[in-house]
Amino acid sequence: MDAYSEIIHNAVEAAGRSVVKIERLDADRKVTGTGSGFFFSSDGYLFTNSHVVHQGSYFNVMLHDGSIYPAVLAGEDTDADVAILKTSAFDFQVAQLGDAADLQIGQLVIAIGNPLGFQHTVTAGVVSALGRSLQSGNGRTMDDLIQTDAALNPGNSGGPLINSKGEVVGVNTATIRGAQGLCFAISINSAKMIAAELMQYGKVVKGYLGVLLQQITLVPKLRTGLQLRNKTALFVTGVEGKSPAARAGLQDGDIIIAFNDKIIETADALFRQLGREKIGQFQHVKVIRQNRVLELRVTPVEKKAA
Repeated sequence: MDAYSEIIHNAVEAAGRSVVKIERLDADRKVTGTGSGFFFSSDGYLFTNSHVVHQGSYFNVMLHDGSIYPAVLAGEDTDADVAILKTSAFDFQVAQLGDAADLQIGQLVIAIGNPLGFQHTVTAGVVSALGRSLQSGNGRTMDDLIQTDAALNPGNSGGPLINSKGEVVGVNTATIRGAQGLCFAISINSAKMIAAELMQYGKVVKGYLGVLLQQITLVPKLRTGLQLRNKTALFVTGVEGKSPAARAGLQDGDIIIAFNDKIIETADALFRQLGREKIGQFQHVKVIRQNRVLELRVTPVEKKAA
C-alpha cells in the first residue's frame, strides 16, 4: 500500500466503527429515509443531519456489526442541519472530536458514511474553503461550513468528516444547493456548541446578523499597514436585505476582524459571540473597508427556526 493510501486507511480505521446507518420511520414504522451518523459520547449520543431525521416518528440505528437499536431524537437545529439521537446501543466506538479551527486550505480530509449498514463508504479530498455561509435546500442560511472536494455518496449525509489522524472535524451535509461533486460539512466546533444548547435548553437560541461569510487569510502588507493581530478574518460575500447587518451598514466586501473588541479569525469564533445573551443588545463589529478599519454598531436578533 502506498503512503497516501495508508494514511487514509489508518484514519478510517481510527474512526470507522463510530459510524452508523440511521433509518427514519413513520408512524406505521415504514422506512421513509436513511442516512448516516456517528457516536460522539460513551452514553449513546450520535450526531447526524436534521434533514435525515426531520419529521420522523421512530428511528433505528444500525452499528458496524449489523446490530440494530431503536433511537430517540434528543434535539435538532434545522438551520444548521444538525440533529442528535440517543440510543441504548453498547459495544460501539466513540469518535474522537478534533478542532476545526486547526484546519488549513489544502489539508487532506476524508468523508465517511454508512448508507447500507455493515460497511462504511469512504471518499477523500482536500479542504477547499473554510468558514463558508451558504443557502441550504430550504433556503435558510447555513454558517461555518467546511468545503471539500471529497464527494458525498448517497446516504452518507450525517457522517463524519475526519482529518488524517481520524479526528472528526465536521458533520457532512448534502443539503447545499449546487453541491454536486463537492462535500460541505458543518464545523465540529459549531456542532458541539449546538449540541450543548440542545442538551441544556432543548433548542438552539442564537443571534442572527444576516451575513454570508468566507474565511480568508489576510496578506502581511494589510496586517502591517493596519496594525492587525489577525492572521485570518471573515470576508462578507453577501448581506441579507433588512437584516441586522444591513441596518448596521455592513456591505459586501467588508472584512470582519473583531466583535466587541475580540479578534475574529474564524466563523465559529464569531458565532460563539452570538449567544442568547447578545440578542437585542448593541454590539460593536470592526471591519476593513477600502483599507480602513471601521467600527459599526449592530443589534443581533434571534434566529428563527425554519
